[in-house]
Amino acid sequence: MSQHDTPVPDLPVGFLGGGAMAEALVGGLLAAGLPARQIRVADPDPARRHALEAQFGVATTPSNRQAAESGRAVVLAVKPGVVEAALDGLEDLAAGRLWLSIAAGVPLARLEARLGPGARVVRAMPNTPALVGRGATAFCASPAATESDRAVARGLFGAVGMVWEAPDEALLDAVTGLSGSGPAFVFVFVEALADAGVRVGLPRAAALELAAATVGGAAELVARTGRHPAVLKDQVASPGGTTIAGLARLEAGGLRAAVQGAVVAATRRARELSTSPPRDGGTGDGGARGT
Repeated sequence: MSQHDTPVPDLPVGFLGGGAMAEALVGGLLAAGLPARQIRVADPDPARRHALEAQFGVATTPSNRQAAESGRAVVLAVKPGVVEAALDGLEDLAAGRLWLSIAAGVPLARLEARLGPGARVVRAMPNTPALVGRGATAFCASPAATESDRAVARGLFGAVGMVWEAPDEALLDAVTGLSGSGPAFVFVFVEALADAGVRVGLPRAAALELAAATVGGAAELVARTGRHPAVLKDQVASPGGTTIAGLARLEAGGLRAAVQGAVVAATRRARELSTSPPRDGGTGDGGARGT
């Protein structure tokens, strides 16, 4: 795994789709040092294009072909249901470019079939914390992709968080269940912590701020120290103290089983959608869509 340890690729990048996740990636690439002149974003919405130009100083276009032609790496950041339409007429551009898809649930085989034999394709699953530079992205490359292509993927997605290269594409459904859907599970936990704080007398705003900082700080402690969560938990839980009393209630309430069940259910649903995606492509855009 990596986090901000692979240089951002110094090459022009075209985006097909300018939604929330594309915005996060553009911002991350610029912050990591890629010049704005090396980025072009295609989006059909004039207001969206104007907003991206004003915020980042990047070039935009209503034409997918123009964006693809301008990039040596092309990020497909559209709804799963419109992937084919977004790639329509671009087959002649497939060679000589790396195609990176963040369209949730769209398998490599479907992308390769659309772009043509030998296309260099990366399928990635980022999550919404990428919007604040704290994302978790997993990716898998097609057989035609080179080690250099995989390094480009690590650098591009590393600009918005940590990156893991999955050894098998089938694992991306499990990634969807864990880190793709996981932020929603964490949001529920943060909300529950805040509600509990209000229940025991804290002001609402303070309770929410404390809950968010507590969850974020605890997660950062796990990530930075590399220690097992159980070890860190035991350091907090003194014999006969407040924390162990609270942990006992969590265990009695089935927290572990509920979390595991949620991830398993989300993974199962991701597999179903990978084999028969919804006709309308779901909601949202690319990896930032509702998973």
